[in-house]
Amino acid sequence: MKALGHTLLDPWMDDGEAAAIAALPAGEERRQAWRAFNSRIGHKNQLAIDACDMVLAVLDGTDVDSGTAAEIGYAFARGKFVLGYRGDFRLSADNEAGIVNLQVEFFIRASGGDIIATLDQLPGAISKLAPN
Repeated sequence: MKALGHTLLDPWMDDGEAAAIAALPAGEERRQAWRAFNSRIGHKNQLAIDACDMVLAVLDGTDVDSGTAAEIGYAFARGKFVLGYRGDFRLSADNEAGIVNLQVEFFIRASGGDIIATLDQLPGAISKLAPN
């Protein structure tokens, strides 16, 4: 993204905390550590979406990841542009007119965004959405 003049905000970037939690012995202490970690990651994600100009959502898989779908809906509700990337050739739509789940696709397109099929399309798609 830096090559395209944008900063990537990734809430999953951590300092090894997830690996440290995973290394804890199974039990209540590890579950509590995961709960706290999950809450921090969710909040970081909310703040990143609030701070960003646009969201780039990877839509690959037999169905769009539930977290990604939530991010798309939240970004749309916050008035952010959403750009989808689906390089996966498998059918994932509700009918032949769609690319992915109709509600996910609606939020992407209603935000002013689009769905691209190749990474070569990324610079042009971003330039259409990026604020000047």
